[in-house]
Amino acid sequence: MSHESTYKPGTAIERWLDKRLPIIRLGYDSFVDFPTPKNLNYWWTFGGILAVCLVIQILTGVILAMHYTPNSALAFNSVEHIMRDVNYGWLMRYVHANGASMFFLAVYIHMFRGLFYGSYKEPREMLWILGVVIFLLMMATAFMGYVLPWGQMSYWGATVITNILGAIPVLGESIRTLLWGGPSVDNPTLNRFFSLHYLLPFAIAGVVVLHVWALHIPGNNNPAGIPVKDVKKDTVPFHPYYTVKDGFAIAAFLVLFSLFVFYGPNTLGHPDNYIEANPLSTPAHIVPEWYFLPFYAILRAITFNIGPITSKLGGVIAMFGAIAVLFVLPWLDTSKVRSMRYRPTAQLWFYLFVIDCLALGYLGSQPAEGKFVMMAQIATAYYFLFFLVILPLLGLFEKPKPQPRSIAESVLKPHQSDAGIAVQPAE
Repeated sequence: MSHESTYKPGTAIERWLDKRLPIIRLGYDSFVDFPTPKNLNYWWTFGGILAVCLVIQILTGVILAMHYTPNSALAFNSVEHIMRDVNYGWLMRYVHANGASMFFLAVYIHMFRGLFYGSYKEPREMLWILGVVIFLLMMATAFMGYVLPWGQMSYWGATVITNILGAIPVLGESIRTLLWGGPSVDNPTLNRFFSLHYLLPFAIAGVVVLHVWALHIPGNNNPAGIPVKDVKKDTVPFHPYYTVKDGFAIAAFLVLFSLFVFYGPNTLGHPDNYIEANPLSTPAHIVPEWYFLPFYAILRAITFNIGPITSKLGGVIAMFGAIAVLFVLPWLDTSKVRSMRYRPTAQLWFYLFVIDCLALGYLGSQPAEGKFVMMAQIATAYYFLFFLVILPLLGLFEKPKPQPRSIAESVLKPHQSDAGIAVQPAE
């Protein structure tokens, strides 16, 4: 949402800098005086929480890299050295390891919020697409980071996933060989994963800048899903209203973060990863980190050949397709109403989708046998049906509830919008 700058340099240095590199003006206009819808709820605070998580991960990661040894014969012991001998090394390691989980927890909530309130709809398509790119980079970064401790689950997780990539036609073998750096997962693999794990967070930071830039062009979405009609009536400055609100939410989130770091630092880890990697001993059940489990369940749900497509390749297509479908979501949802707050039928299907994603996470942690396979296939089918069939059809046949005329009305007179004063299609 473009708006006229109200920044006034207060000192001679600020005036000098403003004429040459107006970075202070940019920060002021973007994070202080930026007009923000006055009806944003706490689901909107997860953007700020994610920014804090990214900074924490980069800072702790750089410190850990100073002491880590990316060598297959020394990596496991170097992690133990960090934990036992480096001053506050245990803290850096636990913050970084649990920080990945907190990062994904926040991003999943952020994405579900975007789905519910239609934050991907015109003119926010590029904002959504950049968010999915960030999600992909996060997944790649987390996977490579999980390999670095060189425990049993690290080693065998890398072996399984890279072998799966080998099923991709034409390029699969080349990609796998490039990642391995040899005939199997070994020291060159660890070096490659360490380099990429160190590099990708900075790529994420760059895309985050583009994401924030894309956000500030149309401005924030809001729970009512209607555009700003009157800047004075519908918005408030970002500071102090949302800096205080976001600050409180970040503090509450950091309390949860601290509970894991100080009272249950290994709760989200797998016991087998505290055993040094052994290529001659395969774990009974290979399980990725919890934030990969839904996609792992989708990967294993394809147990049958589809014509010339083998079950292995079909699983790979389904797993990557589960993410690829997010890129085209803005064009799959045909409803003119942005927020599901006014789409009761869509709400029902959305809540079933959330339950489906949780079910996929549970099924990804179970052995790929018996009833778990059939349940994963049903859950996978619903995942794709939600995007490819349900959302397009809902836009054609669903009858939405009336919307308020303005954001101010939705804040000051919510009972009137519920009673249905007027219907205002989302733009």
